[in-house]
Amino acid sequence: MPQWMETQEFLDILQGLRQQARQDIAGAMDSAALEAVRVRYLGKKSPLSQLLRTVGTLPPDQRPRLGQEVNAVRQELEEELNRTARRLADAELAHRLQAEAVDVTLPGRRRRRGTRHPLTRVLEEIQDIFVSLGYWVAEGPEVELDYYNFEALNLPKGHPAREMHDSLYITEEILLRTHTSPVQVRTMKAMAPEVPVRIIAPGRVYRRDALDATHSPVFHQVEGLEVDRGTTFADLKGTLAFFAKRMFGQERQVRFRPSYFPFTEPSAEMDVSCLFCNGAGCRVCKGSGWIEILGCGSVHPFVLQESGYDPEEVSGFAFGMGLERIAMLKYGIDDIRLFLQDDLNFLRQFARG
Repeated sequence: MPQWMETQEFLDILQGLRQQARQDIAGAMDSAALEAVRVRYLGKKSPLSQLLRTVGTLPPDQRPRLGQEVNAVRQELEEELNRTARRLADAELAHRLQAEAVDVTLPGRRRRRGTRHPLTRVLEEIQDIFVSLGYWVAEGPEVELDYYNFEALNLPKGHPAREMHDSLYITEEILLRTHTSPVQVRTMKAMAPEVPVRIIAPGRVYRRDALDATHSPVFHQVEGLEVDRGTTFADLKGTLAFFAKRMFGQERQVRFRPSYFPFTEPSAEMDVSCLFCNGAGCRVCKGSGWIEILGCGSVHPFVLQESGYDPEEVSGFAFGMGLERIAMLKYGIDDIRLFLQDDLNFLRQFARG
């Protein structure tokens, strides 16, 4: 075969590859198809790469020109591929923008806002009231020693009043606290003989109660203590009357009834005029017009002395209330179990606007 025919054949094959590649590039409908065309014609194993390797077998005087021809076709195809890739990318982006378009004229989706639990709201309100009177918030352990929970509060072993608590003991000397009164003792021991002492002690407490509409084995208390020189029962009455009016409304009336607690003497129960009938008598107040909200009294001399204070020099008063009871009265809730059920329909009623 004459040498010029071999050279011409090379050029014919090259032009055939060029035309076929341009057709395939023009026919690519998306970026993936175009990438397949690129690999087919410009990859390491493509016919164009193989053709370039055969240049060395051609006549020496033809190799430079034919090599340039192959590289020119390769450059032309690369430019065509890049133009087509940009066109396809623009088209695909336009399609995505149309398919994923957001109608900004639609009403926005409002993010649901959380709200404080009703017990948290009531606790914060109680704390605000007493902090405004000069009290501070004290805390203590929920797993408590029998000494702080009972003995230091004038409840020695064998005292009949211990039966009222029916406590959850871990060992003979360690239990889950039945009230937050141990915080009062711990605070007095830490501060004695310094005065004044004015604290409130909120927190969880534990008793062997069955869970029903008005009882729970785990509930919350807020107890208060004031120790100072010259503190009287009149100071107790004034402080708690101020609290009741701030918590339940200025129209509330209060009364104190004699009672018994081992750690206070004298002791009293405090009632407020019924929130639901304003003292007229209803089912909630059992026709009496009054609702009990807390217990209180003057700190027993034994408790003062056990805590490091001289009962002849200082005196004090203490009080304690169930947080759940205050919240149930304030919001008209008739079942304590609602506080524990995580019912969003119930909790959203207490969201502030």
